[in-house]
Amino acid sequence: MAVLAAFLHGLAVAVAAVSVALGLPELRPGTDPAMGWIGGGLILLAGAAVDLHRRLARRQRDTLDRLDRLQKSVDALAERLEPRVAPEAEAGAADRSAATHEAVLQEVRLLHALVARLGEARPTSPDSRPPDPQPVAEARPMDGAAVLEAVRDALAADRIDVHLQPIVSLPQRKHRFFEVFSRVRAADGALILPDRYLEIAERAGLMAAIDNLLLVRCIQLIRETERRQHAIGFFCNMSAATLSDAAFMRQFLDLMVRNQTLVPKLAFELSQQELRAGGAVTMGILSQLARIGFRFSMDRVTDLDIDVDALLRHEIRYVKLDCGLLLDPVLAPRIEDLRRRLDGTGVDLIAEKIETEAQLDAIQRSGIDFGQGYLFGEPRPARKPS
Repeated sequence: MAVLAAFLHGLAVAVAAVSVALGLPELRPGTDPAMGWIGGGLILLAGAAVDLHRRLARRQRDTLDRLDRLQKSVDALAERLEPRVAPEAEAGAADRSAATHEAVLQEVRLLHALVARLGEARPTSPDSRPPDPQPVAEARPMDGAAVLEAVRDALAADRIDVHLQPIVSLPQRKHRFFEVFSRVRAADGALILPDRYLEIAERAGLMAAIDNLLLVRCIQLIRETERRQHAIGFFCNMSAATLSDAAFMRQFLDLMVRNQTLVPKLAFELSQQELRAGGAVTMGILSQLARIGFRFSMDRVTDLDIDVDALLRHEIRYVKLDCGLLLDPVLAPRIEDLRRRLDGTGVDLIAEKIETEAQLDAIQRSGIDFGQGYLFGEPRPARKPS
């Protein structure tokens, strides 16, 4: 029906435009024919504007419907879980079943808070969005406005996917960790990679919502590996925006305090720039996370003048170095100096973006502890927990 309505609307506008273009000079003799065509063009533009408004309004209604359905499903899950947890809590039961239900219930509450926040952040009218008359799936390549719309739509429709890439021990190449990445899936199923949407989402204030969803998924993944008795850890990227999200972090800290067995299996990853620029709020949250046992990783390193004492003070136990840095002969003496200063401190180096066996051979000669890159496996989608 929507397609038929759009077709009829377009046909009506086109007929009206042609009628004005051809009929105006006939109705008003002496009128320049060009005026008829100008009038027809104005009618086409008005029709296009009406059609754009109609499409954006429909898109907003669809987004609101998806948010409502998601919130209702979260509410229903919470209602089903509450009766199972409350009686046991009142009776003082401490068995594993009660603990599991309480943990899951807290995850539901976190998701519930995220859904509510997304609802508050959604546009209040079709005109408040950047105009984009074409569906996102057809906009290739996508401009900034289309990418932003795709991110908002993916958040509302639960299309922020989790991908995992292995981090292996060297030289054994045994999987020790997985790094967790977010991928935005457009309405047509196409993936939008982080290098395309991260900056846009950060400017729009959406990174905290993406990171928060990723954190909850990380906890679910860790719980799944525990059920399967797999001894593996996860690295999860965290932005300064997420650390500054006090409401979410309070709920997250409360969840992790009650689930201490999960803490050693999750390392938070922040860039060197964010760690150096971190203010009192950021470093305060890091200290709270460290106090309950979390460890951190520093990536996107561009300056090799690293303060090892500061790493230890803030519980930064992993430093990621780009393969290009490690293999630059000019930087070799500084890399070796850093490796010597880290010996015996408990801080491990991870070489990332390793793509060939030749690169791996050179890196292993420098005594690096762990490796990551397409040579060991590309990021692959994780199964959504039931």
